[in-house]
Amino acid sequence: MLKIKTFILLLGLASTSISNADRIKDLTDVAGVRSNKLVGFGLVVGLQGTGDGKDLPLTAQGLKTMLSGLGVSVDGPVSDFDLGDQMADLAAQNAKKEMKVENVAAVMVTAELPPFAKPGQKIDINVSAIGVAESLRGGSLVMTQLRGVDGQTYALAQGAMTVTGISTDAAGSSIQVGVPTSGRIPNGATVERMVDTPFDSADHIVLNIRDNDFSTSNAITEAINLAFGPGVARAIDGVSVAVTAPADSSQRVTFLSMIENLDVEPGEPPARVVINSRTGTAVINRSVKVTAVAVTHATISVSISATNEISQPEPLSEGVTAAVQNADIMVAEPNNPMFLFQPGVDLREIVDAINQVGASPSSLIAILEALKSSGSLRAELVVI
Repeated sequence: MLKIKTFILLLGLASTSISNADRIKDLTDVAGVRSNKLVGFGLVVGLQGTGDGKDLPLTAQGLKTMLSGLGVSVDGPVSDFDLGDQMADLAAQNAKKEMKVENVAAVMVTAELPPFAKPGQKIDINVSAIGVAESLRGGSLVMTQLRGVDGQTYALAQGAMTVTGISTDAAGSSIQVGVPTSGRIPNGATVERMVDTPFDSADHIVLNIRDNDFSTSNAITEAINLAFGPGVARAIDGVSVAVTAPADSSQRVTFLSMIENLDVEPGEPPARVVINSRTGTAVINRSVKVTAVAVTHATISVSISATNEISQPEPLSEGVTAAVQNADIMVAEPNNPMFLFQPGVDLREIVDAINQVGASPSSLIAILEALKSSGSLRAELVVI
């Protein structure tokens, strides 16, 4: 019976430990396994007169460049034909005319290339107008090269736009729902080039912890070494843990999947108070403590009431009837008690003490800032 009770107790302790633990995949990122940003300049055609028009020469220039690449002469040759003087002058005038691009809009195309993306895979793209186009609704993106930071082309984008915003006007009134000058094309780009990663060639796999913490780094190292043997993992600093990995890529994937699902108990976050000055929100984590301090907070309210009266003169006094305004001023200061913090009080006692004096969220922020200035708040104060 004693053994059974001991086993149940240990099982309860193990379940409590596991419930407070997190998987390594939820705490870390694999170094080199990340997405990459892509950007490109393109043209959206097929609009219903809502394009850039002649107000943006960049659109006409981009259209001419694209047509020239397709072998289309926009200006049209004049000297190659035996024309009369009048026909030659007319052709020259037409060549100088600007292109009408009311149905064309210049856009910036952005995308995010996922890690390990292979040529032929599809990715989503975002399209945003950069000129004076009123709407991209109903347009189609012409083939656009998406480049990385190194200037290389990693994807080609093209397709019909998906725009949720709409804008209309009539009789001097206008209404707009959403943003009609930006949209998306699901699976609108095809990957053309891979991004090299050190995952399959490096001697070690480096796990980067999302929040810098030496305790978490040490806990991850111990969990990996306990599961796979001493010396497999080595903590580099409070962010990175180097793990010796198999040379074969398939074995490396299996090995990393096993590591990602290990449970570890991360270290306690540092004491921090986050205050949103715009919304009056204050978030206090459980590690926050204060030293011995006395706090009082009172709000003075001033009310002014005005009474209008008519002053009548005495009979036969040759006086003049006049309007008189009387004002009553009242000042009220609630008798809020002072509360005392004992050394090392925790979060619950701080909140309970502040709520007892009826402090509003803005008053709570003022109290926390005063505690920090006095040196009694043992926490980092972050104002966003």
